[in-house]
Amino acid sequence: MKQRIVCLLLGLSGCFLPIQAQNIPVYLDESKTIEERVEDALSRMTIEEKIALLHAQSKFSSAGVPRLGIPEVWMTDGPHGIRPEVLWDEWAQAGWTNDSCTAFPALTALAATWNPELAMNYGKAIGEEARYRKKTVLLGPGVNIYRTPLNGRNFEYMGEDPYLASRMVVPYVVGVQSNGVAACVKHFALNNQETERGTIDVVADERALREIYLPAFKAAVQEGQVWAIMGAYNKYLGEHCSHNAYLLKKILREEWGFNGVVISDWGGVHDTREAIFNGLDMEFGTWTGGDDWSNSDSYSQYFLANPYLELIKAGEVGTAELDEKARNVLRLIFRTEMNRNRPWGKFVSEDHSKTAWEIATESIVLLKNNRNLLPIDVSKAKKIAIIGENAIKKMTVGGGSSSLKAQYEILPLEGLRKYLEPQVEVVYARGYVGDVSTEFDNVSTGQDLRDNRSPEELLKEALVVAKDADYVIFIGGLNKSHEQDSEGADRKSMDLPYGQDKLISELAKVNPNLIVVNISGNAVTMPWVNEVPAIVQAWFLGSEAGHAIASVLCGEVNPSGKLPFTFPVKLKDNAAHSLGAYPGNDGKVEYKESILVGYRWHDTKKIKPLFGFGHGLSYTTFEYGKAQLSSSTLSRHEQIICSVEVTNTGNKPGYETVQLYISDLKSSLQRPLKELKAFRKLMLNPGETKTIEFAIDNEMLQFYDDTKSAWVSEDGSFEILIGSSSTDIRTKAKFNLK
Repeated sequence: MKQRIVCLLLGLSGCFLPIQAQNIPVYLDESKTIEERVEDALSRMTIEEKIALLHAQSKFSSAGVPRLGIPEVWMTDGPHGIRPEVLWDEWAQAGWTNDSCTAFPALTALAATWNPELAMNYGKAIGEEARYRKKTVLLGPGVNIYRTPLNGRNFEYMGEDPYLASRMVVPYVVGVQSNGVAACVKHFALNNQETERGTIDVVADERALREIYLPAFKAAVQEGQVWAIMGAYNKYLGEHCSHNAYLLKKILREEWGFNGVVISDWGGVHDTREAIFNGLDMEFGTWTGGDDWSNSDSYSQYFLANPYLELIKAGEVGTAELDEKARNVLRLIFRTEMNRNRPWGKFVSEDHSKTAWEIATESIVLLKNNRNLLPIDVSKAKKIAIIGENAIKKMTVGGGSSSLKAQYEILPLEGLRKYLEPQVEVVYARGYVGDVSTEFDNVSTGQDLRDNRSPEELLKEALVVAKDADYVIFIGGLNKSHEQDSEGADRKSMDLPYGQDKLISELAKVNPNLIVVNISGNAVTMPWVNEVPAIVQAWFLGSEAGHAIASVLCGEVNPSGKLPFTFPVKLKDNAAHSLGAYPGNDGKVEYKESILVGYRWHDTKKIKPLFGFGHGLSYTTFEYGKAQLSSSTLSRHEQIICSVEVTNTGNKPGYETVQLYISDLKSSLQRPLKELKAFRKLMLNPGETKTIEFAIDNEMLQFYDDTKSAWVSEDGSFEILIGSSSTDIRTKAKFNLK
């Protein structure tokens, strides 16, 4: 019996509870509530043990309490896949041979599906991979708002609309945490540029904060019950967000009731006292000296390590804050590492590949399709030319902390050849040379992309190959190189790099059947838009990229993706750039556009976008009936039902995402012309009609009145606008709020 009790105290997973349960410490008694177990564990810990919970002991781990059998906490990067194992105190690989993961599509792609069910599947699958790799916390998803198309990290987020991001983040979080792995929603908050991200002080009015930049975080906390939040690098109200009293204490804890753990971004802590009193729980760093990379082997010198302990011993600070932080960390551990009922997870399975493929195919957006050029008629095509570096460049490596070592990555050229050959002759020409690097943090793609030919030679070859082909598929866009779609730096321009615009225009001159596939996590300019009959937005699609692109282009899958952000015609059409409010001056960036972000700006200012928010075509067509309301009057304590019929009027089955926007026709404060308030994705067979119902309530009509510090609605007239995108409204209906 003595041996069994020792085994329990060490927290070994293979041990069983003794018959004399009354001898078990409360913190090890699974019949007790988590809060009871947390309080008991806390009562048994020394100050030094509590401090040890609060800071890193390696690049991605923090200490547990070995004396009590409380395990370590292990983090992993990866909103898109599980990061390869690194050395204890370096970014370099640990040299494992079994840590190659499934690469899931980037979160812009997930948002482009407009399918919360897929978000649940995504979270569950990536949570299974994290659990299998024995991770405690998955550092994702990211829900920072798409404010500027230059933000290098936009590909990691869920677009420009707070409602869409909210509906997609909740099931993702639930899916991850169903595995006993904590999701960590990031970066809280207002981290909407990489330029000077560690020092910039964001000046945003309270309405913008509440209406645009916080809703997805709030949904993750209150609806998703997320177990962890990551503080951002930037400042707000003069305080770094990883220890920001207003964000972390006033809003997150007091208003939203968050009972999880607040984790700093790596190296995001700058002051011990602020970290103590302003709501931070766990400090992690890029370098061993916190944010000082000149020190080595100095985790004990983190702001929440020895400096905190010394303040306590000197009597300069008390221990109430320490106990609260330790509670939060212990609660995380009991929810994860000390939950013996959590599943074991799995890694790189067939069903994970299927999930990755489903997300990838549903995310692809058909932007333009003149003459119904797509899908490719394989029965009639004899020769197809594929041109562009992104057809052969692996995209899972690079981009910053989301860089992956994927078990496999199907390239677009590979996927198309697999689908088309031998029935169709496929010829390839590179067309341009961009970034030939193939390694990031010692993870290599194994490719050799070096090409010494001149731009003129590459162009000439591409035109020759394209001239006599039945179809030309150009596959280009951005990549995950520095100053493109990548952490740590923003783009310098919205234009396509490496001379791609000229190449596309020249290809359009020699072959009318040109299809442009843009791979990116950001909007790009398209000066050739009127010269090209078919344009496809394909994102960073992960392991199944090539299969997904081929499936859509060749008609095996009817495209159903919708843009999660606006494509402006030019950079100056974006609000932040129009107002000169990016990247900031003298250490500050002012969000002068306030709530008018994305389509809200374009609509209100009557600026026509290149492609609007929510835009996405199909290989079939859909007809909308007239919107019907159950009542023309809405009271604040009731609902009215808005119904609309949608019919597939084409000859192919397809998904349509019906979007409902609401316009406040008269408000005491400025409001956008319209705001997304609901959407529904449905499958319709040819000739099939379905009726969709949306419940409209008072909450959907509210805005944040910063003079009252409250959400309010005002009596008056409102208009419901239902359509296929923000720029394609099919039916309207008015009602009054009384």
